[in-house]
Amino acid sequence: MIRKGFRMFLYPGMEEEYKKRHDELWPEMKEMIHQYGGRNYSIFLDPENHVLYGYLEVEDEELWAKSADTAINRKWWDYMADIMETNPDNSPVSRDLIPVFHLD
Repeated sequence: MIRKGFRMFLYPGMEEEYKKRHDELWPEMKEMIHQYGGRNYSIFLDPENHVLYGYLEVEDEELWAKSADTAINRKWWDYMADIMETNPDNSPVSRDLIPVFHLD
């Protein structure tokens, strides 16, 4: 299993809406995440600076990378684009974090 950490950027005032949308995550989105090897997925918010920190375990980097091109993922990006920083294709602006410590 490969552990991935990353950060994204939420627009101020969108904290409740972001949580609501994830509390109501579409079943087909959950299915796609699992189909492409994603497990143990968590997102944390730092309310002081609106930074979202994500943690995800994937089975295979190449398989996971292919999830970005699925229709459901593109639809999710479009749905989320109004509440967070995005790239021109509506993918979230995301920065990978460098792992420095892990303890099982």
